[in-house]
Amino acid sequence: MAYTAVTGGKEAIAEAEKLTEFFRLKDAQAILTVGMIETQLRLLVDRVMGEGGLYAPGYAALALKQAEGDPAEAAFLLRAYRSTLPRNHVSTVIDPADMRVLRRISSSFRDMPGGQVLGPTRDYTHRLLKFALREETMDDAESFLGKYREETSLPRERPADLAEPATDREGRAALPAFPKIADLLRKQGFMKAAEGGRAEEGREEEPFDITRQKLIFPVPRSGRLQMLARGETGAMTALAYSSMRGYGAVHPTIGELRVGYVPVAVPYPLDEGGARGEPLYIGEILLTEVETIHPFTQNASGEALFVPGYGLCFGQNEVKAISMAILERSLETSGTAPAQDEEFVLLHIDSVESNGFVSHLKLPHYITFQSSLDRIRRAQRAAGGKEAGEGAPEPQTGTPVGVKTETATAAAGKTAEADKEALTHGSRAD
Repeated sequence: MAYTAVTGGKEAIAEAEKLTEFFRLKDAQAILTVGMIETQLRLLVDRVMGEGGLYAPGYAALALKQAEGDPAEAAFLLRAYRSTLPRNHVSTVIDPADMRVLRRISSSFRDMPGGQVLGPTRDYTHRLLKFALREETMDDAESFLGKYREETSLPRERPADLAEPATDREGRAALPAFPKIADLLRKQGFMKAAEGGRAEEGREEEPFDITRQKLIFPVPRSGRLQMLARGETGAMTALAYSSMRGYGAVHPTIGELRVGYVPVAVPYPLDEGGARGEPLYIGEILLTEVETIHPFTQNASGEALFVPGYGLCFGQNEVKAISMAILERSLETSGTAPAQDEEFVLLHIDSVESNGFVSHLKLPHYITFQSSLDRIRRAQRAAGGKEAGEGAPEPQTGTPVGVKTETATAAAGKTAEADKEALTHGSRAD
């Protein structure tokens, strides 16, 4: 048995790509459109947008179709596409207090100003398979939507503690703005003030840009929040869970969780004099924001205050936002737990980097392995165990690429027969 050079190159790669496309389509009963993915797999689309670092539901759905539903591959595709886009404008600071709320809850207060809004959630449902969905038709969907819209069009009572909504230029009632629990606690002197975000002279601080600046630890809080915001949901959840189980020092209460649409505006592009006029509204984005409340601490004057944690991400991804708030607070504490190590957390939650590094093991490592094999042979011979290494294959020397020796050909034939037999037995066992 001997080693031979791997041949095929571009042709083999091209055929592998065709085969991937074949497996994507061969059992399709109907073509899955990008629009279907965007509108009916919204939570998956939101997750890919967050991990890809680009708010573009249509492109996230396209990436999912191309990746056959693999979130890690789809996030990689979306982030790669984002890196090709020019940065034409920088938006004004987005304020989640202006959110058009779809969902708003608190596990700290039962009766909070404005009331709890459960919104779209599966938190209170049984985890049972809904077999009726296998036979769902478009008529069923339209029937449900019609009945639901009729029910929700009925007038509802307004919470007494919610301010009357303002009206727009056309006299229509605008959606109410819900007060934030953290702001109320700060006004009452129960919570520590938010960190960062404003310079001493009252102007906006320039945030650290993880896409254009070199990452050097310790990372500024703005950079840390950016990395957490585009972190992989599963990795962040695991690290946050480890902190809550005792491998850390953070176990919070959710002060407020809200999901909704936030307006986005950019400065007037022709404002060259610096006298900022009315910003231009360009649209809105769906966000999940979480503010957690952590056990109190004492400030410099000896006052006992709650400490906040903050999480914000694209779309509706509540577990990720909660995990982000836990990790953001955990990284502010000192200790030896994994969730308290900034470099450990920030570098290992990145789905593109972590998946890429693990996946690269599938690529050729022939020289590396050959070096390890040579070291083992030398060690065995030095220890007098030459017989133990007689069965190991000897490397071919002087064999041109693509030319096989008789020994190599015979060995390749035997290996192919053995592999075929193993695959046959394996398929029978399955």
